[in-house]
Amino acid sequence: MAAAHTPRESAHAAALGVRQALGGSFAAISKWERELGKLRVLVNVGELADGEEEFPDDESYPVHEFPEIVGFLHEQWAGGGEPSAWVETAEEPPGGPAATGREAGGCVNPQRVAALRRRGRGCCVVAPIVLHGRAWGELYVARRTGEQVFGRADADFASVLAAVTAAGIAQTERLAEARRLAFTDSLTGLANRRAVDMRLDEALELHRGDGTVVSLVVCDLNGLKRVNDSRGHAVGDRLLERFGSVLSLCGAMLPGMLAARLGGDEFCLLAVGPPADEVVKVAGELCDRAGELDLGEGVAVGVASTGDPIGPVRSARRLFRLADAAQYKAKAARSGEPVVAGRHGGKDDPVVRLADAPDRRMGPERRRFRR
Repeated sequence: MAAAHTPRESAHAAALGVRQALGGSFAAISKWERELGKLRVLVNVGELADGEEEFPDDESYPVHEFPEIVGFLHEQWAGGGEPSAWVETAEEPPGGPAATGREAGGCVNPQRVAALRRRGRGCCVVAPIVLHGRAWGELYVARRTGEQVFGRADADFASVLAAVTAAGIAQTERLAEARRLAFTDSLTGLANRRAVDMRLDEALELHRGDGTVVSLVVCDLNGLKRVNDSRGHAVGDRLLERFGSVLSLCGAMLPGMLAARLGGDEFCLLAVGPPADEVVKVAGELCDRAGELDLGEGVAVGVASTGDPIGPVRSARRLFRLADAAQYKAKAARSGEPVVAGRHGGKDDPVVRLADAPDRRMGPERRRFRR
C-alpha cells in the first residue's frame, strides 16, 4: 500500500495482502457511501464468481439489506468500544444456527449467507475499516466450501489487518489530496498553470507523433482591477469565480478540454484532438457568455491551434506565445470575438509575426508565459 499512487491501487494492494494473510480464496474492499446508503465494492481479488469483476464499475449493495453494517461498523463501538470483525458461514454448523458465527463474534445475515452459497464459498470474515473515528467501509475475505471455517482467532486477526488497511488508505488519500491541490487553483477550482504545462507537453508529444490537433485558448478577464479598486477584492474574487464557472461550462462543450486559471486575471482552455474550428466556436461562446456577466467588462480571447497555418509548433512555449499574441490583439482592439492566430494570412498573419517578435514587442505583462 505504501507504493500505491491512487486510492484504487491502495485498496487493491490491501485486498491482495489480506487474502494471503488470512488464507482466503477471495477478498474484497468496499466503501460505505453514507450519502447514498450503499456499500460500494472497490476491488475484488482471488477466485471471482460469475458477475464479479476485479474493478467493478457499479457493484454496490443497499445498507438496509446489511443491518450489521450499521451495527458492527458503528453502533457497537460508538460509545467507546473497539470495532471488531465477525464471521458468516454458508452452512449451519453443529450446535445450532450460525453457532460458529456467534462464537467468532458474528451475526446471521440471510443476504450474505445466500451470496456465499451462490458463489461457492463456505464462509467469510468481515472486518470494519475505520478512518478518523468513523466507519469507512469493510474488509471481506472468503474461503471455498469445504475449507476450514474462520474462527475467533481469524476474526481478531482480520480486525488487525483492517486497522493496517485503514492506515494505508488514509495515507493514500492524503497523498491524492496533496496531488490534487498541487494541480488545482484554490479560488476557482480549475486546473492551475502546472497542470496546463504537464498536459500541454503530453499533447505536443502526440502532435509530433501522429499530428493530433492541439489548441490553446488564452483569456484575459477585462475590468478586474477596476472591480477590485471600486468594490473591493472580495467582489473581484467573486468575478473570478463566476468567470471560472463560465469557462468550465464552455470547456465542457468539447470532450477532454482542460479549463485552467493561469494566475491573476489570466485563464485558458486546452483542447487535444478536436478540430480548430470547433475550438474557435467554443471560444466565441466564451466571449458571449463572459459579456453577459454582471461584473467585469467581458474577456479578451486569443486562440492558437496546430490545425491552423501557424508554422511548426515544437514547444509549449511557442503555442503559448501564439495564443497570447492573439489575445493581446483582441484586448488592444476591444474585440468581442476571439482573435485566431494564422487566420489572416497564414505565416504572414500579424498575430503570428507578433508572436515571433522579441519579447519586448509584446509588453512586459506577456513575459510570464516564458518557460
